Amino acid sequence: MSITNTPTSNDACLSIVHSLMCHRQGGESETFAKRAIESLVKKLKEKKDELDSLITAITTNGAHPSKCVTIQRTLDGRLQVAGRKGFPHVIYARLWRWPDLHKNELKHVKYCQFAFDLKCDCVCVNPYHYERVVSPGIDLSGLTINSSAGHSSSMIVKDEFDFDGQQSVSSIDGSHSLQTIQHPPTSSRPPPSESFPTPTLLPPPEPSTSASTASFPAVAAGSGNPTSAWPRNGFTPTIPHHSNGHLQHHPPIPHPAHYWPVHNELAFQPPISNHPAPDYWCSIAYFEMDVQVGETFKVPSSCPIVTVDGYVDPSGGDRFCLGQLSNVHRTEAIERARLHIGKGVQLECKGEGDVWVRCLSDHAVFVQSYYLDREAGRAPGDAVHKIYPSAYIKVFDLRQCHRQMQQQAATAQAAAAAQAAAVAGNIPGPGSVGGIAPAISLSAAAGIGVDDLRRLCILRMSFVKGWGPDYPRQSIKETPCWIEIHLHRALQLLDEVLHTMPIADPQPLD
Repeated sequence: MSITNTPTSNDACLSIVHSLMCHRQGGESETFAKRAIESLVKKLKEKKDELDSLITAITTNGAHPSKCVTIQRTLDGRLQVAGRKGFPHVIYARLWRWPDLHKNELKHVKYCQFAFDLKCDCVCVNPYHYERVVSPGIDLSGLTINSSAGHSSSMIVKDEFDFDGQQSVSSIDGSHSLQTIQHPPTSSRPPPSESFPTPTLLPPPEPSTSASTASFPAVAAGSGNPTSAWPRNGFTPTIPHHSNGHLQHHPPIPHPAHYWPVHNELAFQPPISNHPAPDYWCSIAYFEMDVQVGETFKVPSSCPIVTVDGYVDPSGGDRFCLGQLSNVHRTEAIERARLHIGKGVQLECKGEGDVWVRCLSDHAVFVQSYYLDREAGRAPGDAVHKIYPSAYIKVFDLRQCHRQMQQQAATAQAAAAAQAAAVAGNIPGPGSVGGIAPAISLSAAAGIGVDDLRRLCILRMSFVKGWGPDYPRQSIKETPCWIEIHLHRALQLLDEVLHTMPIADPQPLD
């Protein structure tokens, strides 16, 4: 439509909607786009100057300056259109500028007075008042961007399925410490060299990596340099070859050597411990909200791959069926969520104790994992990781966990000893009064207990529904159905570490 035929705010809603529909980018269905635009035009009909600004911005593709175009902010910040919820500025930026956009990629321009992040009572939805940028806080070094993905280089967003089966997308504001990192599947085929295990001092390139949600407060989140929370000790995380710029992971096309033999994958890595492997490599407990349902399911070491699904077949060996578990306190919401577990997930133990997850369900799962936090450049417990259907990702690294155990145990032991000396007045120093000031400064480090170290050996995974600051659910214990996975080899190593470096549970200062 030419500029001369552009409608104004005085024209009928139908004419304005028709004009604005001509400029949509095609990322959404025509029905959804029309409903979204109709809703916006009706809201602006009484604010003619803002409606004219919207028409000018869209019909000129931002060539002419335009004012803020505002709608009322809702309680949760999201707008519902055609049964789907999403952040309003994201919805309209997708419609008219970037169909593959995610909220964390948006940054408002300086002259926008009602930008979403400013948290005013009204929200500006003018797509030309926002710029698309790579989100901060993600270490992209070493990542190979998959050009076929069609997205920008990182995603820290949350989305889950509403009851109509559509995806609603929202995000976590930068002021929150906990963030959700997405891991969709990829269809890129591995290079031929990856089809055959090659002798090397490191494991072969992994099909994908990921990151997870942890609500474990092992290290304070939101520090100036998140990665500093991880003791490097000369260790550089290996970014899998199939990682792309979004930190999203797509399922590789199957090939004969997709599951590499363990003896090849860890060819030159001696075991961390000579202690015999446990009879069961993991135990899985199923929860609905904060209540465990059914008995804990133990997976024998003879079954390195176990499936956790929502069906009603009897559990046993390499399959844990959640559908046959009963709970007299089960609510309708939990029942609905359980219906979507479907084929569930597959957990695979590799080598001495590394763990990989494959999402077999039609809906995503949400994982908390310190390994994924580190791989994403986040502080421990700083992210929730959404694993998309068909994605196959590593969620636990035994050697990394062992290093972390040793480091935290040594730190706690040294801090406790220093604290005891400080309380006794044996550590003079500037600002100390009988040793009390140094003792207080050491109390945080000395506060690491056995339970903190045990958390390093546990994975938690929620089906269908996520949690975090931007969800109605703030904790995994508020999600309808989730599992907790205790990794026995890691717990075995922790026992050895505690025997060599015993630490007492933290005691309060008198």
